[in-house]
Amino acid sequence: MTVETVGKSFLSLEEALENFTFTQEAVQPTQSGRYRIGILGGTFNPPHLGHLLMAEQVGNQLELDEVWFMPTAKPPHAPGKDTIASQHRLQMTQKAIAGNPLFRLQPYEVNRGGKNYTVDTMRHFVSEFPESDFYFIIGQDSARDLHTWREIDELIQLVQLVGVRRPGEMPYNSKYPVLWVDSPSVDISSTEIRLRVYLEQSIRYQVPRDVEEYIMKHNLYSSK
Repeated sequence: MTVETVGKSFLSLEEALENFTFTQEAVQPTQSGRYRIGILGGTFNPPHLGHLLMAEQVGNQLELDEVWFMPTAKPPHAPGKDTIASQHRLQMTQKAIAGNPLFRLQPYEVNRGGKNYTVDTMRHFVSEFPESDFYFIIGQDSARDLHTWREIDELIQLVQLVGVRRPGEMPYNSKYPVLWVDSPSVDISSTEIRLRVYLEQSIRYQVPRDVEEYIMKHNLYSSK
């Protein structure tokens, strides 16, 4: 995999990513004229550059019309996981995706409140947007746990699951169909970011600058 430069000594990150070539394990079916929407769900506590890279790669490689960032009110697959107030997470996510015309903030699950299951959310979206096809983005860890998801057999009829695979990850082995997209590896986690803030360490270049400023302004994750 080679990135070539023409007339200059280096490329920006955005230019470099445009020149990556990745393979996919399946060709997704499409119907002419239908709108294609990707959905990346999560707590976004906080959103970081790994989330943005994942969404950009899926949106670009699958030629999606939009990618929705959908913060969850209460994560059903992470019992006992604490999150900060949903309005903070919505604000940070909006700031994180600003400037990318492909990205949209989707507050449906936060507005609905309580514990949200993906199958219930997708029933709503399929009913609300009958002219659209949905691509639900998950990581390889989530893909391995699909057998635990509520009404997974119905869910795979409502949405195309899209797995994001990083270099070196083990092959996926499951009966549930997942369309795989390769992505560069970025070793960033929200858990580590929260810990760094708590320990008063730098999180620069791990989250967008506006998100970093928001965290500091509202004293999020701090021990003070």
